[in-house]
This record gives sequence, C-alpha cells and structure tokens, in this order.
Amino acid sequence: MLRLLLVKKPSVRSLALKLLAFHLTSEEGADTKRPLIDARVLSRVTNLFIVKKPIELKLDDRRELVIKLETVEKVYEIFTSDDVDLVLRKSAAEQLAVIMQDIKMHAVVKKLCLIDKIIEYLNECVSQDGKVVECLIQPCLTLLRKVLCGDPVMRVSLSQQSSLLTLLFRVSLIFHEDCTVVTEVGALFCLLLFDEVSRMDMWSVNPSNKPSLPSVFSLPVSVFRRYHLPVRVIGHHAVSPYSIVLPLSADYLALKPVSDMLRIAWNLSWYRGSDNLLKQMNSETKMQEILDALKLSTEDILTLKITHMASGLQDCLHSIVQAAAHREVRAAVTRMSFYLLNDRLSLKGCSGPCGVTLKSLAWHTALNRFLQVLPACTEDEKLLIDIVHFLNKLIREQRKNSSLELLNWILELLLRHSANPLLDLLVLTESQAREETDDIRTAVRQQLQKELIALFDTLLLNFMEVTDRKCSELLYVFQTQLALKLLQCLKVTDAPHFYGLPSLERTLRGMANLTAFPGWSSHSPLTKPLDICVKYLSGLLEVITSFYVERGGNAMSFMGKGVTKSTILCLLHLSHEMMAQAGSSEWMSLWFLPLGSHSEEYIPTQQGLAWLIPLWVDRDPEVRFTSLGLGSALTTLETGCVALANSCQNISGGLWGTVVNILLDQSECSMVRREAAFILQNLLVIPMPTEIIKDYTWQGPCVHDEDSGLSLIGKPALQALLYHCHFYEHLNQMVKHCYLGRCMFDLNFSAFDRNSESNDLNGLDDSFKFWRAPSRISQDRDPSSLSTSETTVAPSLESTEFQPLVQSTTLLPEASHDQFVAQGHQEGTSPRPPHDSSLSAPLPKPCVFVTPSLLSAMCSLLDNLLTIAPRDTAKAFRQAHLIELLCSIADATLIQTCVQKLRVLLPSSPPAEHTQAQVSFLLEYLSSLSRLLQSCLLVEPDLVIQDELMKPLITNIIGILTVCTKDVLDKELISAFYHTWTHLFNLLAMLLRKAGAVTLPSVTVALAKHWTAVIDMFCKCAGLSATCPALYTASLQFLSILLTEEAKGHLQAKSKTNLSYSPTMASLLDDTQENQKSLERLSDVILQCYEGKSSKDILKRVAANALMSLLAVSRRAQKHALKANLIDNCMEQMKHINAQLNLDSLRPGKAVLKKKEDGVIKELSLAMQLLRNCLYQNEECKEAALEAHLVPVLHSLWPWILIDDSLMQISLQLLCVYTANFPNGCSSLCWSSCGPQPVQATHRGAVSNSLMLCILKLASQMPLENTMVQQMVFLLLSNLALSHDCKGVIQKSNFLQNFLSLALPKGGNKHLSNLTILWLKLLLNISFGEDGQQMILRLDGCLDLLTEMSKYKHKSSPLLPLLIFHNVCFSPANKPKILANEKVITVLAACLESENQNAQRIGAAALWALIYNYQKAKTALKSPSVKRRVDEAYSLAKKTFPNSEADPLNAYYLKCLENLVQLLNSS
Repeated sequence: MLRLLLVKKPSVRSLALKLLAFHLTSEEGADTKRPLIDARVLSRVTNLFIVKKPIELKLDDRRELVIKLETVEKVYEIFTSDDVDLVLRKSAAEQLAVIMQDIKMHAVVKKLCLIDKIIEYLNECVSQDGKVVECLIQPCLTLLRKVLCGDPVMRVSLSQQSSLLTLLFRVSLIFHEDCTVVTEVGALFCLLLFDEVSRMDMWSVNPSNKPSLPSVFSLPVSVFRRYHLPVRVIGHHAVSPYSIVLPLSADYLALKPVSDMLRIAWNLSWYRGSDNLLKQMNSETKMQEILDALKLSTEDILTLKITHMASGLQDCLHSIVQAAAHREVRAAVTRMSFYLLNDRLSLKGCSGPCGVTLKSLAWHTALNRFLQVLPACTEDEKLLIDIVHFLNKLIREQRKNSSLELLNWILELLLRHSANPLLDLLVLTESQAREETDDIRTAVRQQLQKELIALFDTLLLNFMEVTDRKCSELLYVFQTQLALKLLQCLKVTDAPHFYGLPSLERTLRGMANLTAFPGWSSHSPLTKPLDICVKYLSGLLEVITSFYVERGGNAMSFMGKGVTKSTILCLLHLSHEMMAQAGSSEWMSLWFLPLGSHSEEYIPTQQGLAWLIPLWVDRDPEVRFTSLGLGSALTTLETGCVALANSCQNISGGLWGTVVNILLDQSECSMVRREAAFILQNLLVIPMPTEIIKDYTWQGPCVHDEDSGLSLIGKPALQALLYHCHFYEHLNQMVKHCYLGRCMFDLNFSAFDRNSESNDLNGLDDSFKFWRAPSRISQDRDPSSLSTSETTVAPSLESTEFQPLVQSTTLLPEASHDQFVAQGHQEGTSPRPPHDSSLSAPLPKPCVFVTPSLLSAMCSLLDNLLTIAPRDTAKAFRQAHLIELLCSIADATLIQTCVQKLRVLLPSSPPAEHTQAQVSFLLEYLSSLSRLLQSCLLVEPDLVIQDELMKPLITNIIGILTVCTKDVLDKELISAFYHTWTHLFNLLAMLLRKAGAVTLPSVTVALAKHWTAVIDMFCKCAGLSATCPALYTASLQFLSILLTEEAKGHLQAKSKTNLSYSPTMASLLDDTQENQKSLERLSDVILQCYEGKSSKDILKRVAANALMSLLAVSRRAQKHALKANLIDNCMEQMKHINAQLNLDSLRPGKAVLKKKEDGVIKELSLAMQLLRNCLYQNEECKEAALEAHLVPVLHSLWPWILIDDSLMQISLQLLCVYTANFPNGCSSLCWSSCGPQPVQATHRGAVSNSLMLCILKLASQMPLENTMVQQMVFLLLSNLALSHDCKGVIQKSNFLQNFLSLALPKGGNKHLSNLTILWLKLLLNISFGEDGQQMILRLDGCLDLLTEMSKYKHKSSPLLPLLIFHNVCFSPANKPKILANEKVITVLAACLESENQNAQRIGAAALWALIYNYQKAKTALKSPSVKRRVDEAYSLAKKTFPNSEADPLNAYYLKCLENLVQLLNSS
C-alpha cells in the first residue's frame, strides 16, 4: 500500500490512502499516536511524496579518514544522551549526518546501535507528547537514509518490519508541510520498499561468484516508468532478461479449442450478448448468412443454453412439465440444484442469478403435483427425495432474504385440511412397517424421512427472520402440528430392531430443533399445551431411563451419543416451555422418576431427579453441558432446588459439593462449569437459615465436623464450604487464565491418556464416577437434617496450600476445628469417604484456560453471594483482589478490533460467525461484570472506587459505548451490544451517584477523547425508545446524572474561578465551535423524544429529565431550545392545562386534584421545570418568556398551584430563576391580571389582582406548613426586592410589618430561626436602594430589633443585621436616624473588636460611611469608647496585615480605619 503512494496516477494514490487509514486506525495503540487519522488529514496528503527536488543517493568513499573515530563516538554520545539539551542533540545529529557521508564511518555507528536510537526518537515523536523532539527528526531521517544506502543487509532487515514503515508514514503526516522531512521519508521508502528489486545479483543474467563490495542502489527502468520517485538512482534492465517473446504462429488458429472460442466470442459480440443470441436462435426468423466457420454447432448451442441461467432454469421447468418418466424430472431437479450450487460458489447466495430467476418463474406449479400425493412406489419416493432436497437447499440459500411467497406456499402445502403427505410420511403406517424386510425400500424410506426432517428444520430456522403476520401465524400452527407428528414417531420407535435405528436420532434431533422455539406447543385446537409437554416429557424420560440410566450410562449403552445429546437438549427446551405454559410449579413432580424400580425393595420416597445426575459426568462434554443446563433451568423454581437436592443425598458432598466440584474442576471445559455456576446461583436465591429450623423445606448447605461434633447450616455452612474449597483462590486463577481469543486448539489431550481405565474411578468412560449406592437412612434422623447438601470434609488431614494449576476435588481443611462433615447420618456412624472416592481423587494437571462466558456466570454467582453475605464476600473480594482482576479483562480495543474485522469479512461465513460469537461472549461478560460492580457499589463502594481501578475501567467503558456498530448486520449481535450498553450506562450512573466528585473528572476526560462518537452514541440510544426502551432510559438517565453532578460541582466550587479538572461537560458543550453541530443534534434528538411522546408515557419523563439537565448546564442548549420554540410550547401547554382544570372544576362532584399523581399535574410540573432550566442565567430566554406572558399564565394557574405544595415549590423556583438579574421580569409580577377562579381554590385565599400580591399574601401566612415553600417564597421576594416597582408594592401592602412580629430566641438558644434569617436576607436586598432603606427606617422599632438580632448567631448567615446597618449608613438622609440610635452605634463600634474579620470590615466601613461628610457624626463618634476602639483596631490591623496589597479585603479594611482615624482626629 505504501508503494501505491508513489505511483503516478492520483486516483490510485487516493485509494491507497483510504486503505492505509484503515490500517493505521486499527493498529495497536492507535489512540495514543499522532496524528489523529481522519478525512481532513488524508485529503491534503494525496501528493505527499510527489516532490520537486529528488535526493541524490550517493555516498563518498574516501581513502583516508578525515575525522577521528573517537570524535565520532563523542558526537554520538551527545546525540543519544537524555541529559543534554535538545538544541545540542540536534547539532550533534546534524554533524553525524555530515560525517556519515563517508561510507567508512558507518561501521563505527553501527556498533553503537545508531538505528535503534533513531527509531526510538521517531516513536517518541509520534506519541501524544512528541512535539518536544520534533527538532531532531530531520537530521535523524538523514542519518538513517545514509546508513541504509550503504548497508544492503540492514535494508533487507528493516524492510520486513511493517511497524517501522507505518512509523515513517506517521512522521511524514506530522511534517506534511515540511518538504525536507517528507522528501527524506520518501527516500527511505524507496530504499526499503524497492530493496528486493534493487539488488543486482538477483537481476544479473550471469551472476558472479566472487564476493563484491556493497552494491550501488539501483532500480529497474520499469520502476521509473510506473512510480514518481523522490530520489535519483541508477537504472538497469529496460527489458527483463527473463522475459520470453514468442512469435504468434498461424498454426494455433487451426486448433479446435481456439476456433471454438473464437466462434462463440464472435457470435456473442455480433448479437450483443447471450440474451439476444438465444432469442435469435429460438425465433422463427432466419439468421443472417455468415461464414460456415462462424456458425454455431449443436454443441455450442446446447452449451449456451445450459450456461445461461434463465434459459437453463426455464428448460428445467419445461422438462418437468413435459416429463413422461421419473428419471426426466429427477434430472431436471438435479440441474436446478446445480444452479443453486453455482450461486453459492459465487458467494452471491439468494441474490445470485439462479435465486433471482427462480423468483420470477412459476416453478411452484411445476413441483406442486409431486408434493400433494403420497408416493406409491420406491421410484416415487426417490423422486420426492430429490424434490425435498432441492426445496431444502433453496430455502437454506434464501435464509437471509426469505421469499414470503415461497414460505407461504410451503406452509399452506403442509397445513392442508385434507391429506397432508409430507407430514404423514414422517410416521410409518402398519403396512409400511411390515415392508421393513425389504432393505432397499427401507433405505429409501429412511432417506426420505431424513430429507423431510432436514426440510422442516430449515423451515424453522428460516422463520426466525420473518416478520410477516400471516406467515408467522402459519408457522405457529405448523410447529404444533410437527410436534405432534414427531411425538408419534417417538411412540412407534419400539419396532423389532429399534436399537441402533438412525430414525430415533433423526427424530430426536428434529424435536430438539422444534422445541427450541418458545410457544411451540400452544397452537393446537384440540390438545392443551401442557398436555403436549407432558407427553413429550414421558417419551423423552423413557428414552433416558431405558437406554442411559438403566444401562450404566453411555459407557455401556449401545446407542449413539447423538441420541442422548438430542434427548437431553429436548428436555432442556421442554423445561422452559413448561414454565411458560404452566401456571404454577406443580408440574415439577412430573419430572420425578423412581430409582431402582426393577428391584424388590422399591421405596416411593426414592422418586426424584436422580436420573439427571449421571448425565452431569457423561463422557461427552455437550451432554454434560446440556444436562447441567437442565439442572439450572429446574432450579429456577424452589421446588426444583429441593427436589434436586434430595436426589443428591446419596452422593458424597450432596448437591452443593457436587456442583462446586464441577465448577472448580480445572480439567472440565468452561461451558460445563458455566452451567454449574448457574445452578449455584439459583440455589443462592432461596433464603437460607443460619441455624437448623424444624419443618423448614430449604436448609441450604449443611456441614458437620467429625472431630469436634460442631455443625453448621445455611449461610455459615456456605462460608465454610467456600473456604475449604479455596473458592476465591480458584476464582483468582480462573480470571488470570481467561482466554479472550476467538478460538484455540490444544492437541495435547492429557485427560484422555489413561493406562488403566478399568481400575480408575475417574475414568471418562464411567458416567457414575460421582454416583454412590443409596444407603439406609436412620429412623432417628432429625427431620431438619434432610439438608440440601451432604458436604463431606475428610478429617485429620494435614493442611495443604492451594495449587493454582492443579484442581483437587477434596475439600481440604485448614485447621482441625474447621473440619466439617455433612449431617446426613448419625454422628457415631457417619461413614468417611474412601481414599479413592470421587471427592478425594486428584485430577490430572491440565492447561487451564477459561472463557469469558464462564467468567460472566461467575460474576452473576458472585453477585448473589454478595447479596447473601455482604461483609464476608466483600472481605474475600478484597483479599483475592478479584474486582481488580475482573476489571482488567474488560478490553474495549479487542471488541473494536473484532467489529472492524466484521466489516471486511463476508456475512454468514465461518470467520464472521466465530468473530460474532467472540464479541457476544465478551459483551455478555461485560454485562455481568457491570451488574456485579453495581452491587459492590451498594454494599462496599471502596471495592470499586480506587484511582488505579477507576480510570482504566471508565476508559474501557466509554470505548465500548462508542464502538461503531453501523456496519454490523447481525441482529443478535446488535441486541447484545444494546444489552451491554444498558448495563454499562447503569454502572456509570451508579458510579456518579456514589462517588460523583471522584468519578466525574475521569468520566468527562474519557468522554472528551471520543466526543463526536459519544454524541453519535447518545443520539442513537435516544432514537431507540420503541425498540429498546431499557437502553433509551439508561443512556438518558446517565446523561442527566452526569450533567447534574457537574452542576453540583459548580455550585460547591462557586467561590473558585474554575473547577479542579478539565475539560468539563459545560466546556465540551459550549466552548468550541466544532462541537456546536453535535450539541444541536443531541438537543434535537432529546427534544423529539420529549415532544413525540404522550404525557402518560413514562419515557417522556426520562427525556424531560435529560433535557432539564442539559438546559441547566449548557447555554447553547438553551439557545437551541429557544429556536425550537420550547418556551412557546411549554407556555401553550400550561394554558391548555389551565383551561382543562377550570373545565373540570365546573363538573359537579369531580375532585380535580384529589390525587397527587394526577397526570395533568405531572404534565404541568414538567413544563414548569423545563421552563425553569431553560431560563436559568439566560436573559434572551427570559425576554422570550416575558413576551410569551409567563407571569399572567402563572397567575391564572395560581389557585391550582395553591392546592399542591409540590406545584407551589416548582412554580416558585421558576419565578426565582425568571426574576434573577432581570428587572423587566420582576416588574411584570406587579402587573394586574385576572381570570376565572375555580371553586376549589379556597385553601389559601382567592387570587389577587397581581401575582406580586399573591406571593406577599403567601409569605404573610406564618408559619407555612411546608418550610421548603416558605424558603422559596422569601428567596423570590429577595429577588423582587431589588426592583423599584416591586418595592413599591411591598411598601403599599404593609408586608414589612410582619417582620416586627418575629419572636427572638428564648432561654439558652443563641441561634436565630430559619424564618428570621429569611426575613433578614429580604431586608438586606431591600436595603441596597435608598427607597428600600427608607422603608426599613419607617418601621417603628426595626433598628432596635435588628440590634437585638445582631447578638444572635446563625451558621450560614451570621452578619445579616450588620450588613443592613452597613447599607443604611451610606445614605445621607438616613444618618441622623442611625446616629440617634445609640444601640446601632454601639453594635457597629463593637464590631471592631470582633474575632470575625468580616464583622470588623463591615463595622469599619459602616462607621466610615456614617462619619463621612457628616459633622454631627464626627462629634458623636469622638466619644472615648468609640475612638479607643478605632485606634486599637487600626494599630492591630497595621501589625496583622503588613502586606495588605496581597488581599483587597484587608487593604479595604485598612483604608476604612485610616480614614476613620483621620476624620476623628481632625477638628
């Protein structure tokens, strides 16, 4: 690809850049390298290496050395030293470049590893912090060129390193504007990429055997002609010496193959293609007279007809219609099959010529007559076999693009009310059974059944992609009909030679494919679904018991393993179907079988699921996996857990011990261990006691110590079991040996290398290696000791350490007092397991590899353990470092690489399917891990909230969330992505909730690195509300929480100039112009989600929350919402709600707001909250709200707002935001407005003629029941108090008189009430204007009350009275009243002696303002007490703040005191 950058055609160079871009973006560590590969970078480098001044590749070969070798070594040391300044290193590199012009100097630097150092500098340059070393790059490239030019061996070595070539290309992209660097890189490419054709010894006609000097770099002339080289080199071989040019002989034209080819080619050209040629041959018109040599022969015409797809298929159909014998039809159907094969080989499938042509031909009619009658003879059956085989092929090829016409035709054919030959042929009639002696007829009939079942299996698989309603309904009926027919096949399998009959395996395989579809039993008009399931269960259990359990497993069975595998798979599917169809769990007893039913000592209590246990240790891993899957399905019900546990009482270790052994067996495959983990997970769901409880069904595990006689049950026993099994140590090793690759082959089957299987109880052929004979149960046994596990721990053994790669199945003790054994027998007669029992026999040392699927199951198991025993499990996590190890497996790069592979792989090809499976397993693991981490955050947040864990975890999560799935075509894989993204969003939201301050910076930085992809992801998820509401909800909730946490951080750090981290979400959304379009896209999508849903849709609230958070943080989002008419829409919505409420109030007996959850009120609340956030700190939006008459609308809604406190709180918040720093908005509250008043609006008084008076009336009701509403009212009044119009209304209403009625704290309480603080804040805002100060002074006794209040404290606002005095002192008109009140003067003077520096500043400023330009105040304040305090404060301040310029507040304080002293000392 790099060579193509040097070709002379620009189009080729452009294509090469696209290919290189994919390679560069997918290479390892591409995110950490410069430059960022995008279309903008590539568009300007199409002519990158097309240089004007090529470099001359020539070196000097002087006889004598001009420079000493020691000098060269010293210069090299300067060049490579990290302690030397970069300027000196650059100078040394330039000197070395001059020195290397002499080829004799090359040997010195080669010994010093010059090339390795140059490559190191180049790697450092392309890193994120590589700008520092950019000055060294040009001399480094010159050095490298000169060394390679003189060393062919080094050229050969480096030309094989693709990483070096991509490194040089990245360097050229970084320096694309520097012609010198680009030319040097181009010269290096010439040396490396054309090295093979440059060596003369490979091109020489007569190569010399004598050793020669290093050859001069030269290239063939053909390279010069094809490429635009940035170097000047010598050329050789204008014509290759190996080319052979032979003269064209006329004899070749006389050869028959050549003449045939020419004849057909001429005719195709003459008639402009094969279509016209065939039409001409089939028409009655005569063809033009041509030479005999050019006329097509009969063979030529037949060849053209057969190879032309449409003509060939039409000929096949014609042959079928006109056929007089079976052989002709079979031949035609076989030809049609070959046409399908041709499409498949051309990799076109159903879109190939055959598939397209068949859709346009009426072949259904031609074949229909052969499918509607029963075959009467063997020849009929053979013909039917070929037709069914063709249909099977056709449907299989059209699976990805199914033809509804074809599928409907086949289903209607199969579901005919009259004779149904295709389904009837599955079951042999009595007459056919008698004819079984004819071997040929039997073989044909078996082949027909085989093809029919294969056709039905293909039909079932094909319908997974169908969405047509009629087709789906036909399929459902067909499923149940097929199920009943297969059941008949299973019932008649007791033929004389039943054993070894392949039909049984075929039938069971068909049943397995059928039962995999949910609801397969529920579409029969005559039979109930559960009845069909029970019949299936009876037949399948009969197969298992007759040919597996009673025959000692497949080690002694005469049946093929396919029978057992298909049977147990059917049972697994059947368990899910019965759960869905049965209303209760009573069906569980139908799965019970008696054990030892052929023995004389049959005991009814032995019924249970014991038949399932031998399958868990079958020699076939698929049987083990499926049977354990059946166990996990049955244990989803409590009755299944109890039944399975009771069935395992005769096994050493019981159910718990057996399943734990399978789970921790390192020689077992991961899919089997995974199902064992699911069983344990299900067992943990049922609550278990901590001690023995009489008549309690579920006791959980139970262990007993034989030495000490101690017993544990339930949770303590579980902890002991996990401890003795080294569960967490095993899990630690499992995580460390997890294999994330697509597939792995291990040809060292050590587990199968057994010398004496007959004497080994663990031999893989013995399916009963864990099976023990039933023992007699003591009559004195405690009923509560019927535990679900009989875990035996061998006593009196020495403690052994955990071996990471050798799984010992013995539950080894750590100390004598912790040795427990199951309480399944009497203590005195409890048998110990033999030394060679299954629980103590060590397995061979395997090479342990674990799949992500197993780890995902382990994460779910750990989640349940964390729920049952939070403290113990969290402690074990911490000791084994499990969370860190589990998180280390999460790798976004691997998933991204796999998805990129899927883009280039052919769909439905085995590599693509394997890659899809790999991605699915990784996504499944990430989902399970995220659920586990969420549980950890709830139980023990410190397990997750660690810096070394959080940052890489969040980086990987964001990387996975931003994987581009645009080109992923598989629906199941897309669904897996959506499922995983949902859990990852929930995890991020939980992290932000639990530790927002710690998590927020890492999340924001990770989002900033992929900002464009993040916006695309949010837009994509927001558009999935219909198809994937869970992902829609999780993504918008995460966005809402993210923005909310940042807003909280801003409020908490409002005293600081910036937040402690960068970038922030606000900066990403608002600061850069490049992000404006992405923000507009996001805002548009969320607005559409909000406005496109009804008020009753819960998803509307999710979109509203995200929109509110976005509006609160981003000013651009507010501006965009304004353009999108959000404010007008909200106002119209509020008007509509008001009209609706008023209309409802007129209806007799209707309580409009009886319930708080009323939908209309929720809708009103939502609209006001959106308005609130849209107006936040945005004057343009406030102007729009003013024009939309916000205040009149709220005023008309006020009676309804008075009835509901939550509405009142939201409306007051809206008004607070609206009036903040917006005088016009404040004034609008004073305007009079009127409207109809509802009957119910009598709770807090009727509506006044302005909203301002309504608010004053609400604030006058002291105390309000809701303190939050009270606080919001006074905050709103504090905003309004800054407006001249509002202060006029306040004054006229005598509202301030309520302040004088406030009660001061009594007794030992030294703190002011919250209501008093709210009043003081209001008065403070009123005091900012002279008219407000006059309002305060007109209140009789107000100054005295403020003086008394200044003596009390409050945590949040201790100096409010002093600030009011401070403001009042600045007005000349107020000074006489202040001076006349000695208490105020005393309070202000006392501030100078306060320990609070703010109080000192306020007092000094107030006294200075009072005395300034007011002679009476000078005289009054010259009293000894005041003057003394001023002088002492001034002298103390000069000592305390010698450098007051550093702090403006201290400088202002000194200035106040200085002026005070001067004014008081003046005459």
